Amino acid sequence: MAEKKAQLSVDGIEETIDLPVYEGSTGPDVVDVRSLTSKGIFTYDPGFMSTASCESKITYIDGDKGVLLYRGYPIEQLAEKSDFMECCFLLLNGELPSVDEKAQFIDEIKHHTMVHEQIRPFFNGFPRHAHPMAIMIGAVGALSAFYHNDLQIDNIEHRKAAAVRLIAKIPTLAAMCYKYSIGMPFMHPRNDLSFSENFLYMMFGNPCEEYIPSPVLADAMDKIFLLHADHEQNASTSTVRLAGSTGANPYACISSGITALWGPSHGGANEAVLTMLNEIGDVSRIPEFIDRAKDKEDPFKLMGFGHRVYKNFDPRAHVLRDAANNVLEELGLTNDPLLPIAKELERIALEDEYFIERNLYPNVDFYSGIILKAIGIPTNLFTVIFATGRTPGWVAHWHEMISNPFKIGRPRQLYTGPTFRDYPDK
Repeated sequence: MAEKKAQLSVDGIEETIDLPVYEGSTGPDVVDVRSLTSKGIFTYDPGFMSTASCESKITYIDGDKGVLLYRGYPIEQLAEKSDFMECCFLLLNGELPSVDEKAQFIDEIKHHTMVHEQIRPFFNGFPRHAHPMAIMIGAVGALSAFYHNDLQIDNIEHRKAAAVRLIAKIPTLAAMCYKYSIGMPFMHPRNDLSFSENFLYMMFGNPCEEYIPSPVLADAMDKIFLLHADHEQNASTSTVRLAGSTGANPYACISSGITALWGPSHGGANEAVLTMLNEIGDVSRIPEFIDRAKDKEDPFKLMGFGHRVYKNFDPRAHVLRDAANNVLEELGLTNDPLLPIAKELERIALEDEYFIERNLYPNVDFYSGIILKAIGIPTNLFTVIFATGRTPGWVAHWHEMISNPFKIGRPRQLYTGPTFRDYPDK
């Protein structure tokens, strides 16, 4: 029970309304406004920027301090000491796995990476130039057709099976999207490779020759997946929860999350970074674009700098900065024409008072875009990579919600349209 209370006075309502105030394990207190509906009033919060839509134990962000925790563990420590598979287990189960638990989990994932053969001709219904996200939305939603006997969401074993299938199969589908777009044959997953090695193999291998994934590139991909695994109640995660609140099956829910992620304001930021670097074109033009970024009348914006949530720095960016340098060195791309532009922009953002005062530091999208381009992943697949990494977070939130009492989502509105009027006589 809440010990704290807030009081609300509203013109037209005689009594003062007492509202319970709840404390989380960390972070701001939350005022429970659910009783307001009985008084005939709602709260108004466009974008839900000041509204806690749920209680969760999965991820915590302190944007002012630049903190991101997965189940209490700082993202920097996880990136240094853990890997994506271990973080998947952590997000799903709440605790780090033992050695045996991790081995068993990895084995389960490896043995569910293949997709049903009927999924393969499903791709033929799309034009070769279709955006990969359009295909992913359809393909992930279609998975429910193949597992309709295991879709009882109140059955914990069914939920666990769906979680494993989604984490295992989405990278396979992602690689299939790429292969389909370039007219090359799909590559079957290999159980002798790690999660990230297997992804690179399915992306860049071919039946004509042996492909051995680079450990440096696999490590960079693993870090990208890990750093994107969850990010609290963002737009796509909230979409998954809202869809899940209707009782929809998990494949449909995750497909809805992919749909929300496709929006350029959410999952397309690293693609926008590459577009910006190409637009600048040369280091000599950077001052021109810096001046444009500082000009309030100019619509141009520096992409990959600052963050809506993090007001100090993005803790994920430091990890990927080192990974980006390792990848470029491994591939011998130190002469990449975009690299000097990125490096100079980074230097300016860290030294220029204009950027420092406004906390416009390089964020995770800035470095992930450079890494993905260097590896050879086309820009229209960047958001698919994001979705692959975010899948365990989506699944964890869906599972958490379904495992506890929940209500169907039903936001209210401030209605400003016409009031009652009779249909005119003719």
